[in-house]
Order: sequence, then C-alpha cells, then structure tokens
Amino acid sequence: MATRNIPIFLKHTPTPRVESFALLAGLEAAVRGILISVMPLTIYDAVLDAGVVSRIYFLVGIASLLWGLLVPWATRHVPRRWLYTLGTGLYLVGMTLAVIGGPITVPLALLANALATVTIFVCFNAYVLDYIARADLGRCQSMQMLYAAAPWALGPMLGVWLRSLWQPAPFLIAAVFSVALCIAFWILRLGNGKQITRAKGPALNPLAYLGRFFSQPRLIAGWLFAVIRSCGWWVYVVYLPIYCIESGLGDKVGGVALSLSNALLFTTPFLLRFVYRRTVRIAVRSAFALCAMAFIGATLASGLPWITVLLLMVGSTSLVLLDVAGGLPFMMAVKPSERTEMAAVYSSFRDVSGILTPGAAYLVLLAAPLAGVFAACGLGMAAAWVMAGRLHPRLGTARPSRGGQPLPKAA
Repeated sequence: MATRNIPIFLKHTPTPRVESFALLAGLEAAVRGILISVMPLTIYDAVLDAGVVSRIYFLVGIASLLWGLLVPWATRHVPRRWLYTLGTGLYLVGMTLAVIGGPITVPLALLANALATVTIFVCFNAYVLDYIARADLGRCQSMQMLYAAAPWALGPMLGVWLRSLWQPAPFLIAAVFSVALCIAFWILRLGNGKQITRAKGPALNPLAYLGRFFSQPRLIAGWLFAVIRSCGWWVYVVYLPIYCIESGLGDKVGGVALSLSNALLFTTPFLLRFVYRRTVRIAVRSAFALCAMAFIGATLASGLPWITVLLLMVGSTSLVLLDVAGGLPFMMAVKPSERTEMAAVYSSFRDVSGILTPGAAYLVLLAAPLAGVFAACGLGMAAAWVMAGRLHPRLGTARPSRGGQPLPKAA
C-alpha cells in the first residue's frame, strides 16, 4: 500500500529519448573538440621531434584499437554504466597528465584520452542500439551531429586560443566538460541497457565475436564505409593544412577551412531529410561519389591552390553527409543479441583509419607530391561508391509488413 505514494519517476526508469543521446554526444564533442587542436602541439612541445610524435600516435592508435575490441569482454564483468563512467574518468586522468607535462607524461595523457574516447564510444553506441528504434536511428544520428556542431566548430579555435593565454587552460576546460558528461549520464539513468540473454552456452572468448562479424557481409560493408569516411576526414584535417603551407597560402587557411566544414554540422537536419526522401543507399552512394570527384579534382587542380582548397571543402560536405548516413548500414544490420560486441567492432574504424591513413600517405609520398594523397583518398571513396551499390534499395525505409510506421520527419 505504501508504494502508491512513490512518485512514478522513482518507480520506473524513464525511457531515454533521441535528445538524451544528442546531449551526451554534444558534451563529449566539447571535450574532444577542445583537445583535437591542442594535443598535437602539447606532444610536440614535450618531445621536440615530429618523427617521435608520429610514432606516439601510431602506438596509441594500436593500443586504442585493441582496447576497443576488449570492451565487450569487460562488460561481462563490469556493468556498462560503470564502464561509461570509467571512460569519463580516463578523460580526467588524461587532463591531469597533460597539465603535469613532460616527455613521458604527455604521451600517457594522449593514451588515456584515446582509451576514454573508445570506451565511451562503444558503450554509447550499445545504448543507442538498445533504446532507439530502428526507424529512428537516422534522426538520432542527425540530432547527435546537430548538438555536436557548435563544439566541433568552436572547440579547435578555442583550445588554441586558451593555450596561448595559459597552457593548462584548455585541459581544465575539457576536464569540466568531462565531469558534466558524467553527471548528465547518471541523470539520464541509462543503467546497463536492455539485457538480452543468449541461448545457454560457454562464455565467449573476448575476440570470438569477430568470427560472427566476418561472416556477415552487411556488417563488413558498413564498417568499411565508416573506415573510408574517417580516412577522408584524416586527409582533410591533416594534409590540407600542410598543402596550404607548401602552396604559399599560409598556416591559417587550413584551420579556417576546417572550422567552416565543421559548421556544416548545423545542416544535418536538412541532410537527414535528404536521406529519408532518397533512401540510405542513394544518400551514401551520392556522398561517396561527390567526395571522390572532389578529392580527385583537387589533385588535378593542385597547381591552383585556392581552387584545390575549394574542391576539398566541397568534398567535406559529403563527409558530413556520411557522418549522418554512413553509419546506418552497419547499425541497421546488427542483431539485438550482439549490440555490445558489434558496437565495439564498429568503434574500431577510428583507430584503423588513424593507422591506415598515415601509412598509405607515407607510401604515396614516396612516389608523388602531397596532392597525390588527395587522389588516393578519392580512389578509396570511389571504391566505397561501388560497394554501396550492393546495399538494399529500400534500406532505412519503414516495413509495413512488420508493423512499420512512416519514418519520422527530421528534427
């Protein structure tokens, strides 16, 4: 009888909404947006050798990739809510180490931040697959990008400016956002997600689910789309500024181009409407095709620096569209019983692209000028366009035979 007086919000965990996940995505973008421009400068100041910086990023990428694949195993022993909290805690560890400084401490700060990112990413995607209906995945992705638009557009410039005033400042601000992310997560009460039991059997080896991943062509294709998209961003973020310096445009043009491209994240609701009207297959193929033409065109026009920059910026609009729709083929193919494991596989695209892009660029530069890197990226986009032709023509549309409802309008 006493339970009648208990408020309903205390008796039942509220179902997370699309806006809930967008809030978490926006707060994490605030952390990473400030750090993305500051960490390379901090590491270089610590070791004073560009070659050492490259090796540090390479080794951290490998460590992050391995840890991301082990997160599902960790969720069998540690509740997911605590793993997510651990991720925010690792961010705080990274900020503390960065403030301390030093040739050993700063690389460890980069490692802590990388492990934090992949831990949160795996848990976050598992939560999304738990609570967001299949037909709403596109709107959820769009809302996340919209909430993250301002942090990604302002964060890089803000981080560098704060560092010029006081070196620890950007890390302290990022630490504040990390705490805010942890608080928001616990207020939303996501718990451990929906628990789906498998048939009785022995516990899986930490990497055993990779076999199931490789046996599902749709998952492989969706993961490859994410890797190639991420490689495109790597080329745009790293090699465009270098091209601008070498071509005489200065060191500020690349940064301005990146800020303008990140500002395109505000257009994600309109891009989502395009996805709904033209299906996921058409949206993904159109984005890869435009990006391939823009990057290859930038190589052909490399003797005209401003035209090259403009073409690469056009290509970045396609990358934003891929940020909205490129992950849907993978997420829509994941089985409910494999959410956490496949979220871990999906998260590996960041680390794989972070290892693959510098390696491929190194080989290209042995035989071609810097603009050859843009062409190599364009060819990768063209290959993805071919692969995307095998996607189901109606992927992402409602299924009336299964009780599907019309797709909701973009936020």
